[in-house]
Amino acid sequence: MLTHGILMAQTLAYFADIEPVGAGDSVLHAAPMSHGSGCYGLPFVAMGANTVVPESAGFEPDEIATLLAAHGNVSFFAAPTMVNRLVNHAGFTAADHRGLRTIIYGGAPMHLETLLSAMDLLGPKLAQIYGQGEAPMTITALSKDVHADRARPRWRDIMGSVGLPHVNVDVRVADEEDRDLPAGEIGEVLVRGDVVMKGYWRDPAASAATLRGGWLHTGDMGAFDDEGFLTLKDRSKDLIISGGSNIYPREVEEVLLRHPGVLEVSVIGRPHPDWGEEVVACVVSRSEQVTPAELDALCLDAIARFKRPRDYVFLQTLPKNNYGKVLKTELRRQHGQPNEPDTDPRRTRP
Repeated sequence: MLTHGILMAQTLAYFADIEPVGAGDSVLHAAPMSHGSGCYGLPFVAMGANTVVPESAGFEPDEIATLLAAHGNVSFFAAPTMVNRLVNHAGFTAADHRGLRTIIYGGAPMHLETLLSAMDLLGPKLAQIYGQGEAPMTITALSKDVHADRARPRWRDIMGSVGLPHVNVDVRVADEEDRDLPAGEIGEVLVRGDVVMKGYWRDPAASAATLRGGWLHTGDMGAFDDEGFLTLKDRSKDLIISGGSNIYPREVEEVLLRHPGVLEVSVIGRPHPDWGEEVVACVVSRSEQVTPAELDALCLDAIARFKRPRDYVFLQTLPKNNYGKVLKTELRRQHGQPNEPDTDPRRTRP
């Protein structure tokens, strides 16, 4: 349940932490307006700017390139898988990008290799916002200025984060007892502020559980660094526990994407009779041949041996929702896990 006041708080946070908007600017809805794209459109509506809806009503890289040139000063939201499609689409990469102002990405982990490719192609025109439906697009932000500052110490580490807390929220990382954890330790991300929802519609039990203690319990696992940048490790349900050790899929995915022949990858846990779960990498390769031995060598060189995948499954595509988010639940179902019931009250999260 989001009030007008919550949506105004979200709009003002955009102006404060991303960039101002003028009447001559444009927002392009290349993603569903029922999710993040609709929320990101509100700052433009507030300032009387232009709203552009593609004729295809979908995400078509060639069409997006045409619209950038036609309207100019265009900003739009894109999930990381959409950014990956853009930088790997010949028509878009060859197009004139001067009409692009900002791509705001979020909704799923942005792998570093994809981000670097996008910045090399487009320049300093990317910003990141981390949020949920329960705190619409307003938990942390990674500004265009920070993206552009490649000389900054630890710049690559910072690019793997989701940025700094927005000016109008408090953000904590806490243990299972809701006690604050120091920098470097992983716990659940908790949020408080005027942008947090009032609760779930007609679901007081879920509302009480998620908002207990006056803090939104996001279900996301993360850690702060010493500079205050928050890095997400994965949703708690995506954590792989193998032989009693915690394995975060994103860490493995980042390594596998260093292979030039890997286009997309999603790492999941598969039931194992001895270890509880084993690591499986679902890989979409480019035209050239990619072998499990090559991917294994990458992992053994970069991460602990117990974290490397025990199996590589090569797919034509990864299952995604209409928002562009990879459906790990579907991948786990395909690889031996029973259907996962929707017991998570945070079901509105994009």
